[in-house]
Amino acid sequence: MPETETLYADSPFRNREFTKLFIAQVISLLGTGLATVALTLLAYDLAGGNAGVVLGQALAIKMVAYVVFAPVVGGIAYRFNRKRLLITMDLFRALIVLTMPFVTEIWQIYLLIFLLNIFSAGFKPVFQATIPDLIEDERAYTRALSYSRLAYDLETLLSPVLAGVALLFFGYSALFLTNSVTYLMSALLVLLVTFPRGAATARLGGVWAEISFGVRSYLKTPRLRGMLALYFGVAIASAMVIVNTVVYVRENLAGSESAVAVALAATGAGSMLTALVLPYLLDRVTDRRVMLVGSLVMSVGLMLIYTSPDYIELLLIWFLIGIGWSLVQTPAGRVVNRSSSVSDRPSYFSAQFSLSHACWMVAYPLAGELGLLLGIETTALLSGMAIVLFTVLGATLWPREDPRVLEHTHESLNHCHEHRHDDLHHQHDGADKSEGQHQHEHKHTSTTHSHVFHIDDHHPHWP
Repeated sequence: MPETETLYADSPFRNREFTKLFIAQVISLLGTGLATVALTLLAYDLAGGNAGVVLGQALAIKMVAYVVFAPVVGGIAYRFNRKRLLITMDLFRALIVLTMPFVTEIWQIYLLIFLLNIFSAGFKPVFQATIPDLIEDERAYTRALSYSRLAYDLETLLSPVLAGVALLFFGYSALFLTNSVTYLMSALLVLLVTFPRGAATARLGGVWAEISFGVRSYLKTPRLRGMLALYFGVAIASAMVIVNTVVYVRENLAGSESAVAVALAATGAGSMLTALVLPYLLDRVTDRRVMLVGSLVMSVGLMLIYTSPDYIELLLIWFLIGIGWSLVQTPAGRVVNRSSSVSDRPSYFSAQFSLSHACWMVAYPLAGELGLLLGIETTALLSGMAIVLFTVLGATLWPREDPRVLEHTHESLNHCHEHRHDDLHHQHDGADKSEGQHQHEHKHTSTTHSHVFHIDDHHPHWP
């Protein structure tokens, strides 16, 4: 087969259902970017010179919603029809954004941001968990993750430009309206997607066990613990870029506002370029090695800031850091997907979403406070050194030899939950011989066997 045909065969866009979801993602991201610009202007109208404080607090509220509610939705997502769940959350997001032009008090901004991001915390990880259900081929799935990464970077670059053009003709309230429409369009596209039938899921324990299942399982999986350590590095690097670029360019280099925008764009350009190349690299190199290298690249970039670079050098350093964080973030979906069963994917992706944003929740204020107390250069040096430590921790927690198939032993156990007799762990005699989903008390005898291993209710501990 010619090389061009091979590349086309690996394209996720051959899958019409994924294409619909990807378009929904791009549309909603652009709408969110426009609303972010509008929110900045609304905060300035209400708070004037204190707008930065208002936006900082709104960002903190957003992170709290992400960290707290993503595991809740992920833990109980299996109880609901996934298509209806995604559509419902899109509709609620559209309604909340539509009320923002009517805000007259700062506390109302905080309330609406919190409500909006509760639904975003539910939508995003369930959406991410759906992609591997649609694209089972790992090469095509890797490319789907790269395109998703590109969509986020393009939103960062294009949304301010589009907002600037729109504001030449309309007030910023129109940007909120546009965002509401994009969420409705996303809901319509999700409605048109044919979702594969989800695998049956049963949870042992009560409501708390369901809610905490994803985080508990995530933290018991060695490769995911290692990846979380690397995400602390990503959070440190991105917080340094997002929080302190404006200070370094405006104060240290006496640059303009447009120079700040270009510096931020340099990071996005590095990330986008890497996302395009990464699928071909991951065909030859393991996720672990790529992500560890990316983490070290970020650390080197930050430590170079200690040399007090001029503007051109800063652009190159920020470009380098963009390469580093894309090397870490883009393969993350593959690692989470490999670590979870089909039925438990929403819980694992929600745990990844929550725990990674917990890293940012710590890193954002820390970058700002240290930058003020110690100066940008010293803060960058310490941040780079911290990323080196997190890289070493990640390499230690994530074993070099990381087989998916593991031999393990089950102790004998009596319990009762929904199951099928034709699955791997329920081939036993019971009161009900039905091959469908059913429930009765049953016994698992002690056994030792090997199969693709995931932490779940039948495998609560890593071998």
